[in-house]
This record gives sequence, C-alpha cells and structure tokens, in this order.
Amino acid sequence: MSPQQKALILPKKRGKLKVGSRSIPSPGTGQLLVKIYSAALNPVDYKIHNTGVFVTHYPVILGVDIAGIVEELGEGVENFRKGDKILAHGNFSIIDQGAFQQYALTVATFTAKIPSNQSFDSAATVPLGLDTAVVGLYGNHLGAGIDPPWAKCVGDHRPKKPIVILGGSSSVGSYTIQLACLSGFYPVVTTASPSNEDLVRDYGATHFCDRHLSENQLVAAISKVTDSPIRIVFDAISLPETQSVGWRLLAQNGILVLTLPVSVKEDEGRGRKAIYTNGDPHLPYNYELFRNSWAMVEKWLSEGIVQPNNHEILLNGLDGIVGGLERMRMGKVSGTKLVAHPQETQ
Repeated sequence: MSPQQKALILPKKRGKLKVGSRSIPSPGTGQLLVKIYSAALNPVDYKIHNTGVFVTHYPVILGVDIAGIVEELGEGVENFRKGDKILAHGNFSIIDQGAFQQYALTVATFTAKIPSNQSFDSAATVPLGLDTAVVGLYGNHLGAGIDPPWAKCVGDHRPKKPIVILGGSSSVGSYTIQLACLSGFYPVVTTASPSNEDLVRDYGATHFCDRHLSENQLVAAISKVTDSPIRIVFDAISLPETQSVGWRLLAQNGILVLTLPVSVKEDEGRGRKAIYTNGDPHLPYNYELFRNSWAMVEKWLSEGIVQPNNHEILLNGLDGIVGGLERMRMGKVSGTKLVAHPQETQ
C-alpha cells in the first residue's frame, strides 16, 4: 500500500468538507512533490464549495496557495533540490495538486524558492493574489496588456499614468498596488475601509478613498485626484456596484479589469472594455506570461519589491479550514489572509 496522508476532501458538488486519507502522489515530469506546511485560503475556495463553480469532477481538493518543502523531484526538474523551501500555485482541477492536503504535486514552472526573509506562512499568501494581479495588468488576453516589468527597457522615461485599484486591501488589490508602483504608474489611487488606509499606503498607494462613500461621492473623490485620463481601473472586488464606479471613471479606450464576471454593458463609440481576468497559470494561454513572472518571484520577495499579505493562522490544521471558509463567506475577514497548517492536523 502506498504511503498515506491527510487531506480535506470535497466528495461531491456542494458536499460536506471532511478530512480523510489518500495516497501521497509521486511527481511526474516537470513536477515536485511538496510537503505542505502552509496553505492559504481564497474566496474562490468557498465559492466552489457553496456553488460548484469551476469544478466538473469530484472528489476535489480545494486550495491553490502552497508553501512547503520539496520532498521529491520529477524527471527534468533542474532548478530545485530536495529540502528547498518553496511556494507554488497549485491547481484544484487536479486532485494531486490541491493545497488543502499534507502533500501535493506542484509544477516546477509555477514554483519559486522562498527567500530567507520570508516564512512559509507569509509565502503562502502570495501565489493566487499575485498571479491575478500579474495577468490583470500584463496579460494580453485577460488583462490590460501593459509591458511587464521584466521586459522594461533601461532608461524608460515615459510620462506617468494614473491607475485606480478598487479594493486595495484585498489580496489581489494589494499585489496590484505593488505591481502598479513597480510599473511606474502615478498616481496609484485605491479604495478600502478607513481601518485599512495605512495598510494600502504601506503597499504603495499614493491616494486613498473610503470605499463606504456613495457611488457618486466615490467617483467625484477619485476624479479630483488627477486631471489625466484614467485608462486602467483594476476592480479587485468586482461586485456590480464597484464595477459601476470603475466604468464611470474610465476614459475613452480604457480597460476595466475584473475578478468576477462582467456586469457593466460595454459601450459603442468610446472603445472602453471590461475584462474578466483569471489568475490561473495552468491555463494554456497564461503559460508564457507566468513562466516569466514566476522566474521573478524569489527576487521580488527577497528585495521587498513584493510584500506578502498580512495573515492569520487557523488552528487545528486542515480541520480549521472549514470555519475559515465560512468566515470569509460571511465577510468577516478584512485586510488579512487566512493560513492553515496541514501538518498540524490531528
């Protein structure tokens, strides 16, 4: 019998999440077997659990944010060795690659070493949030298509352009702020609750607006910040009311980047576009973009160019994830990411 591990299993659509046993997988070509020490929770996890969206085959292991230690290398893996501390973007569509288990397979291309200035817990907050920001800003198919920082020309002195990021204290919003600064946007305007103003300014936002303002007040406040046309709005919340704000702020030929399906109606004549982005590096049309961005992750973290999210540790290993997902569903988590320790499962 192959070695067993504990995993948080979703047996069927809208089923009950329950810790059970399953085999520890072996890595294939280009893969790593990782012992997971920290796994972060994302809104997509409770949405899959509650509605069955994005998933067609069961059972499922949810979670995509992985941090741990390399246990075994698959064929063709050259940049890692056994014992390396890593972070990786998992894949809930393949049961062996889900994050909510004690061991998982990761794709080497979407795996990076954790630098010495970061912990497993901080590193686990990075993958999905950062990847969604990357594709939303730099993706040609699912984003604004701006030049990525790794392709930047030396001595690039183009005039500064404004960007608006709605929901700057969310995980995706926080990484979008940081990448916007790296890409030279100015001003970097964001919305959040007043209690998170210092947090979003620490990420690099130059201007803050209270998300609790009415739509008209919010549009007016943001419009006062800059006289330049706003050609990119990144809505990290993407509810109908925030999409409406973003749409009203957009200049001619502007792009509204969304993390949920489009609810605004694209107009004729002004050339504005609304794009529903997707931070999954495992999609074929995202591969090349994320091959390049994941090559930068260790450097960005080591040099402090990218700061991980604030985080809170959930107790009771994998069992603690169920309550964490419910707190997220009820809107009781703000400005922080919940992180579980699979190895602490009883």
